[in-house]
Amino acid sequence: MNRPRIAVTSGEPAGVGPELCAALCGRRFAARLVVLGDAGLIAERAQAAGLQVRLRAYDPASDADDSALEVLHSPLAVPSTAGRLDVANARYVLSLLDRARDGCVSGEFAAMVTAPLHKGVINDAGVPFSGHTEYLADSTGTPRVVMMLAGRTGANADGPWLRVALATTHLPLSAVPAAITRESLMQTLRILDADLRTRFGIARPHIVVAGLNPHAGESGHMGREEIDVITPVLDALRAEGMHLEGPLPADTLFVPRHLDGADAVLAMFHDQGLPVLKYATFGHGINITLGLPIIRTSVDHGTALDLAGSGRADASSLVEAVEAAIAMSGH
Repeated sequence: MNRPRIAVTSGEPAGVGPELCAALCGRRFAARLVVLGDAGLIAERAQAAGLQVRLRAYDPASDADDSALEVLHSPLAVPSTAGRLDVANARYVLSLLDRARDGCVSGEFAAMVTAPLHKGVINDAGVPFSGHTEYLADSTGTPRVVMMLAGRTGANADGPWLRVALATTHLPLSAVPAAITRESLMQTLRILDADLRTRFGIARPHIVVAGLNPHAGESGHMGREEIDVITPVLDALRAEGMHLEGPLPADTLFVPRHLDGADAVLAMFHDQGLPVLKYATFGHGINITLGLPIIRTSVDHGTALDLAGSGRADASSLVEAVEAAIAMSGH
């Protein structure tokens, strides 16, 4: 009765999202899960994947039933075929995000977890869209958010957490240097530090910061961003009490000497930090949006159109994202 409610959006209907959501049925969580999507689609994909799933219509006034998958039904615009994108369903996908977000803002849901969507088909439908992160920031009126991916390392995914946040997200590489300003970097680090404290319960986060250039600029011989932007920001925030290390060369940052005892890494751009993170945690890593007025976690993979409806999609990342959302809501 007192467990938090977590909204789980089922994402792109032609992808693996619906069947991954179906795979949550019967698992024990310290929360009440509510899947947002077309109930008929979820039942169809569960059957195709060989999953035994009982669906139940979501009723906020009723008690939870862990033997059934609660679904807040939202009808598809047109029938969906596994593996085949259809622009007609693009706004259906966005409507799931809108409903989950509104439920989080109102307090109906304690957090939202998102299955993967397909950016291209949403843009093809005439809706400018660069990702969950930016969409939720714009729609909640949040001037700046931070994308962070995280996962447990080790052979059995039972080792320490590796968390990698990004100073810039979905930008062409040529646009990255101009986007890293003293103001933007200071805002990013303040959001990262604040959410590690409030969402993760870390009293004084230790954050390791990468340089932008090879060898962190080599004293200005390979670029001046470390000298002109990054170091002055780190010095100013250290004076405020933040525990910051860097800027360090990115090629030697992800080693035990720097990661042991670190709570997060801040990479300067998308493909600087995420290849390492995904290599170490792929399949059970998660994506977290920091700085929002709500809690949002997600899987660390895409729609996997080639796996949709096959029964071969792995729900581990979605399960981890749900568990992380529950833990964060507890803080």
